[in-house]
Amino acid sequence: MRVINFLLLIQSAAAFSSLQTRAAIVSSSCRAVSPFNGSKICHQQPTSSSSFHRNSRTKLAMSDASVTTTSTSNKQSFLSKLKSSLPPRSERKKLIPLASMFFFILFNYTILRDTKDVLMITAKKSGAEVIPFIKTYVNLPAAIGFTALYSKLCDRMEQKDVFYSCTVPFLLFFLAFAWILFPNVDVLHPHLFVDGIASRLPAGFGAPLAIVRNWSFAVFYVMAEMWGSVVASLLFWSFANEVTTVEEAKKYYPLFGLGANVALIFSGQYVRFVSKMRANLPPGVDPWGVSLKYLMGAVAVSGGCLVSIFSYMQRKVMTDPECVDQEKAAAKKKKKKTKMGLRESAKFLMSSTYIRDLAMLVISYGMCINLVEVSWKSKLKAAYPDPNAYSSFMGNFSSATGSVTLIMMLLGRKIFQKFGWRKAAMVTPSMIGITGLAFYALTIFAPFFAPIAASMGTTPLMLAVLVGAAQNILSKSSKYSLFDPCKEMAYIPLDQDSKTKGKAAVDVVGNPLGKSGGALIQQILIFGVGSLAAATPWLAGILGVLLFFWYKSVNSLAEQFEAAMVANDEETTAAEAA
Repeated sequence: MRVINFLLLIQSAAAFSSLQTRAAIVSSSCRAVSPFNGSKICHQQPTSSSSFHRNSRTKLAMSDASVTTTSTSNKQSFLSKLKSSLPPRSERKKLIPLASMFFFILFNYTILRDTKDVLMITAKKSGAEVIPFIKTYVNLPAAIGFTALYSKLCDRMEQKDVFYSCTVPFLLFFLAFAWILFPNVDVLHPHLFVDGIASRLPAGFGAPLAIVRNWSFAVFYVMAEMWGSVVASLLFWSFANEVTTVEEAKKYYPLFGLGANVALIFSGQYVRFVSKMRANLPPGVDPWGVSLKYLMGAVAVSGGCLVSIFSYMQRKVMTDPECVDQEKAAAKKKKKKTKMGLRESAKFLMSSTYIRDLAMLVISYGMCINLVEVSWKSKLKAAYPDPNAYSSFMGNFSSATGSVTLIMMLLGRKIFQKFGWRKAAMVTPSMIGITGLAFYALTIFAPFFAPIAASMGTTPLMLAVLVGAAQNILSKSSKYSLFDPCKEMAYIPLDQDSKTKGKAAVDVVGNPLGKSGGALIQQILIFGVGSLAAATPWLAGILGVLLFFWYKSVNSLAEQFEAAMVANDEETTAAEAA
């Protein structure tokens, strides 16, 4: 009974303490030893038992009320903190649609990227050695031609009409490829004609002839590449830069890719699902024909969502003064566009150190990633010669890229906030340098790593495939989370002509120029030393040289970007004062 009275007394004291009551408690005396821990038990002086229990119940009720009040206060505090962490309504109104647009663009690009590789690399009398030739002699001329066309469209149309004019033809082509071109490849591809030419030429011409032999696949390859350069890099980011301020860009550009890289996961698993479905089709059914219809159908639906969201933003966001500065938007429309030919545009862009440094960043990335990627894909084909297995692996690869990029996106915002633009821009070349040289070391010193691979229960070939996959995943995740936001932020302080034509030249021409430049280096080395494997030590050395110039351009552009931001702030302050 004394122990029970003691516990009730402790509860009463706790209630008084929580209410910060200063009432005195009746003095007590220690008469026994606790059976729990050996400490002395302190009892009250004799008092009325009924009075004591009544007071205890009152105090416990007061304690419960205090706990309820505290819990409600904590919930309100949490909700207020959560609400304060969300962007304002005016920012949410444009950021959520922009993130959704980026989601659908990269959903399509992942499907197209995986499909173009499977089509071209596994085509009849083709392989990974075709990629350097197609990037140099097909993709680069197409990019230059599109840049000239885009410059004309910008001179004659509003930016929103340029978006529609460039996006819709892509979607129509991909539908036509799945339903018209691919079912008739036996008729459209001139295999007999190319075989006759190949019999009169050296074996080294096999790769260029494979492009002619499988010309519809080559066109698809180029259109898929151009979707990434035109729709993702050029059209989307041009529009994002138009509706986003620099401060908003610093906060939210690294997070735009969160939705986009969820798309990598979904699209990668969708490609894998289609690959498995293709493997279970009955005999007599063309598996690739069925899968292409599913894949390109998904691309068309996703593209339709993209165009619908863009149309919504034109109607609801671009006309909202809280989202877009209407005076600046009107001034841009009234400003007379400077019409320049292709030669004048090139001269204008080359005269800008700022644009040249931006181009160097894009070209360096394209060359570095191409030098490593082609070598990796040749090993990937050796490990997975079957198109179904190859496509399934690429689906898992895309999902892994999306998962890692999600993590990098969250880190990217912290990197921008803590270290600034310069350090953030240096992460991608550092990542490519470390992982690329590791892949080359594994390839060059394959005999040394053979016992290690055997102890891991695999082969040197499969180990090279996995390390190459890790290299590509880490490089692409750092590109999506840091390189792309850094590059797009750099356009914001520029004038309108530099933003449109400069961005077109850098993104549409610079990206394929970098890839074709890397491909040209590989072609020269292959002819010089005999094979891609023998050229690996040279490729590792060239990668190091390219990284040096990449770092140099980052430092130069960082200084110009900071100066441009200061100049913009001064102009804004002067305009507000006036």
